[in-house]
Amino acid sequence: MGTTLLTGGTVVTMDPHIGDLERGDVLVRGDRVAAVGTDLRTHPDAAGATVIDTTGRVVAPGFVDTHRHAWQAQMRRRIPDVSDLGAYVASTLGEIAPLYTPHDMYVGTRLAALTALDAGITTMLDFSHNSRTAEHSDAAVRALVDTGIRGVHASMGPHFGDWDRQWPGDLERLCSAYRGANDGLVTIRLAALATDEIAGPALAYGTDLAAVARDLDLGVSVDAVFGIPSSEAVLRWADAGLLGPGLCLIHATGLTPRAWGALGEAGATVSLAPSSDAQIGLESAVPAVDEALAAGIRPGLSIDVEVALASDMFTQMRTLLAIQRMRAVRGVYGSDEPVPPRITSRDVLDFATRQGAHTIGLGEVTGSLAPGRQADLIVVDAGDVNTMPLNDAVGTLVLGADARNIETVMVGGTVRKERGRLVGVDVDGLRDAVTASRDRIVGALGHA
Repeated sequence: MGTTLLTGGTVVTMDPHIGDLERGDVLVRGDRVAAVGTDLRTHPDAAGATVIDTTGRVVAPGFVDTHRHAWQAQMRRRIPDVSDLGAYVASTLGEIAPLYTPHDMYVGTRLAALTALDAGITTMLDFSHNSRTAEHSDAAVRALVDTGIRGVHASMGPHFGDWDRQWPGDLERLCSAYRGANDGLVTIRLAALATDEIAGPALAYGTDLAAVARDLDLGVSVDAVFGIPSSEAVLRWADAGLLGPGLCLIHATGLTPRAWGALGEAGATVSLAPSSDAQIGLESAVPAVDEALAAGIRPGLSIDVEVALASDMFTQMRTLLAIQRMRAVRGVYGSDEPVPPRITSRDVLDFATRQGAHTIGLGEVTGSLAPGRQADLIVVDAGDVNTMPLNDAVGTLVLGADARNIETVMVGGTVRKERGRLVGVDVDGLRDAVTASRDRIVGALGHA
C-alpha cells in the first residue's frame, strides 16, 4: 500500500470538524488517512509518496451500502416490474434461492461486490439470507475477500426449501474463520427478520437470537421491518431489553410513533432502501427518513435487491432526496400530513457515507476522510460532460455524477479502481462465470 498523496482536488471529507476543502490534499499512509489539508506536499510523511493529481476532481469518502442481498446478482433485473413484496418473495426466495449451489453464491456475491466497487461503494453489508449449508456461507465470504471490498457478511438461514439447519450455530465458526479476514476488511453480523410472518419463528429476531449475538459480540441487522406487526415486535424488544446501538432495522416503513420513540430512545440504527420501498411498494412505500430524523436517528442507505432495482448509491441518494422533498412540498400545499423540514443534498450524502458506516457498526472505521480513519475513498472526475463545470462539490456528487465518473476507488489504502477500470478484474471471465451460473439456475428452474 505504501504512501499516496492525492493533491489539488476539491475534498469533501464528511467530517464535521474538517469540512470541505475547495482545493485540498489527502495523504494516505498504509491503510489509513494520515492527514487532510490544503497543501500536504511538504508533510513529513509525504516524502517518497505516490502522487495522484486530483485537480478538477472531487475526493470523497467511499459510499457505504448497509443492506444488499448480494447472492442474487446474476439474476439482476429479472423482475424489473415486480408487483409487490409477495411476488418477490415467491419468485426469488421461494423458487430461485433453493436452486443455488455454493458456487452460485460465490459468483453472485462477487459480481455484486465488484459492481459496488465500480460505483464507488467501498463498504457493503451482504445480507446473506441463503445460507443453506456452511459451504454456501463460506463461498459468500470468500467472494467478499477476493474482491477486496470492505465486506460485512450478515448471515441468515434461508426462508424456504431444504437446508442444513446449521444457522445460527454456524455463526461461531464463521466468526472464528473470517472475522477480521483480509487484513480486517471482513466483519460478521447476525441477520434476522422482524417477525415470523414470512418464514416462521426460527428466523425472527427475539431473545434467542439476541443471546447468540451477545455471546459472539455481533451486531444484528433485521430486515422486513414493516407496519403494525413490526411495531409490536419493536415494543416487545424494548420491554425485553433487546434494543440498542448494535441493532439495525432495515426499511422501517409504516412503524407507529411509539415504535419510533422506542428506537430513538434505545439508540438503534436504521437502514433505508429508498428505491425498494417506493418501487416494490413496501408498506407505505415512502422511505421513513422523516420518521427516523424525528426520532433522532440519522439513517444509512442501501441497495436491497438487484433483481428489481438499480445497483448504485447515486440512485438511492436521488430517490430519497426527491421523495422526501416531494413529501415536504405536498404538506405545504394542503396535504393532511405534517410538513417535515426539507432535507438537503448534503444530508443524503451524509446518509450514504458517515451515517451508513455508523448504521452497521463501522462508524469509527470508515465513512469520512479524517486522520486515523481507514483510507476508503473515491476520486470523481468533475470535468466530464455530465459533471462540468464544478460549482458545488456535494451537488455534483449527489445530482450529477455516476459510476462512469469515478476514476479511482481505494479501500483500506489499496486501489481497487484506477483510471476508470477495476484493478485486476478479468471482466470477460467474470461475464462467462455469471452467465453460466445464471443459465444453470434458469435451466434448473424450468425443470423444477
